[in-house]
Amino acid sequence: MKQKLSIIKIGGDVIENKTELLQFLTLFASLSGYKILVHGGGRLATQIATKLGIKSKMVGGRRITDSETLDVITMVYAGLTNKTIVAQLQANNCNAIGLSGADGNAIQAHKRPIKDIDYGFAGDVDNVNSKIISKLLQAGLTPVFCAMTHDGKAQLLNTNADTIASELAIGMSDIYETTLYYCFEKKGVLRNITDKDSVVKHIDSKTYQQLLSDGIITDGMLPKLENCFHALNNNVGKVCIGHPSMLHLENELFTTITL
Repeated sequence: MKQKLSIIKIGGDVIENKTELLQFLTLFASLSGYKILVHGGGRLATQIATKLGIKSKMVGGRRITDSETLDVITMVYAGLTNKTIVAQLQANNCNAIGLSGADGNAIQAHKRPIKDIDYGFAGDVDNVNSKIISKLLQAGLTPVFCAMTHDGKAQLLNTNADTIASELAIGMSDIYETTLYYCFEKKGVLRNITDKDSVVKHIDSKTYQQLLSDGIITDGMLPKLENCFHALNNNVGKVCIGHPSMLHLENELFTTITL
């Protein structure tokens, strides 16, 4: 029987709110069993880029990563945000280790080909080094991945954190029974964006298509759910979306995604 592994991606307003982030990290540190944390940090990167006089360019919610922006992202994602999270987890007796995809050749990617839009140094994942990540887990370490990969030829790449979480869950499913959690500021996928409690508690392939046609799933939730079904179609056991409080066993108000 495979051992269980929880892969948790934290994003949205939670990571930008110091109080909520501390609460989440306390909860994450208390979780039993093997676990991996994935984080972004896009808003802080935009703020620091602005202070440095570097204009951030976004198309359809995705960042255009030119060379100057890549430098800022590396400083913020792999540096300030990652190490702040790791230090806080250590303070909560969770022996965390901060990583990018380049560390230990953990996640290799390729530069996204130019089609209609040139996204610059954006990476699409090719491979997850599940063996080296498993060695870290077995050594009692908790990996904390920032949203950066590399191409194996010394080029760092900006990669969507939701995608990294999904690909990690898929890659690790060869060794572990993986569950993927997307944690953000809302309670789950909402049927009515103005009603914070209108959570769609279960979404399968059929429900997903209906929600799409009804215009309920749009904007940033669309790529997130695409990552969910991509993971489920590649041997990930379960995917959940909701507020970090869903990690408490007594909280049942969140969205579970199945095939």
